[in-house]
Amino acid sequence: MTAEKVSLTGEKQTLLITLYGKGEESRLPDSILHDRFAAAAIDRIDYDFSRMNVTRDIMIALALRAHILDRWTRAFLAFHPGCTVLHLGCGLDSRVFRVDPPPGVRWFDVDYPEVIDLRRRLYPAREDYRLIGTSLTESGWLESVPGDHPALILAEGVTPYLPAHATLPLLDRLTAHFPGGELAFDAYSRLGLRIIRKQPFVRATGAQLHWSVEDPHTIETAIPRLKLMQDLHAYSPEGYDPRQIVRMTKATRAAIWLFQVIPALGKVGRLLRFRF
Repeated sequence: MTAEKVSLTGEKQTLLITLYGKGEESRLPDSILHDRFAAAAIDRIDYDFSRMNVTRDIMIALALRAHILDRWTRAFLAFHPGCTVLHLGCGLDSRVFRVDPPPGVRWFDVDYPEVIDLRRRLYPAREDYRLIGTSLTESGWLESVPGDHPALILAEGVTPYLPAHATLPLLDRLTAHFPGGELAFDAYSRLGLRIIRKQPFVRATGAQLHWSVEDPHTIETAIPRLKLMQDLHAYSPEGYDPRQIVRMTKATRAAIWLFQVIPALGKVGRLLRFRF
C-alpha cells in the first residue's frame, strides 16, 4: 500500500498531533479510546511524527477529551434519531467511525479542502456521510447542509485557531441554521493559550492561537439562543475518570491536582456543551 505524503502547515498541521495522540493511545494495553482507525491512518501516512514530541501524557489527554465528546455524541444520537451531526475542523479524527451512527443520521465532516482530500484517501465512504472542503469562516458552505432537523455541532481542537473576531459570528450562524440541538467544543483561557503556545508539539507546527474564553456565560450573552449545559474544567472529577488520570506520570498528576484545587488554573482549559 502506497504511503500518503503530507505537506500541511500551520494550524492544519496540528491535526497530525491529535491523530497521532489518539492512534498511539489506542495501541496501549489500557487504552480508553480504542481508535483503531486512527492507528491504521498513522501507519499509512509518510510523516516523521517524532518531530511533534507527543508524550504518553499528551496521548492520554487527547484520548480523554475525545472520549468525553464521543460520549456526548452518543447521548445526543440516542435522543434525536434522524438528526444531523456537523463536525467542524474534523481533521483526521475518526469519530464518525468510532461512534458509528445509526441509519438516518446525516453526518457532515468539514475542514480545509486539502484536509478533506487526505481524509478521502485514508478513510472509507459510508451511508449518509458527507465531506465538505472549506475554511469554516468562508461564507456559503453552510447552505449545502440541510437545516430541517436538530443538529449536534462539534468542534474539537478548533476554536482556538479561529480568528477571534469571527468565532462568535460563526457560532451564531451555525446555531441559527437549525431548529435546535447542541453545540460542544473545547475552549481555553488567555492563560491556557499561553501554555499551549509553549508546548513543543504546537511550536513545531508554527500554528497561531487566537480565541480565548474566560467565562462561558459571555457566549450566552453574545448568542442568547445558547444555554450552557456543561462546563467541564481541565481534568475535573465531574467529567474525567480518575482511573484514567492515574495512567499519567507523577509530574502530570501533580499538575492536575493543582488544576483541581486552584480555580484559576482549572479554567485554563474546558469542555463546553450548550443547548440551542
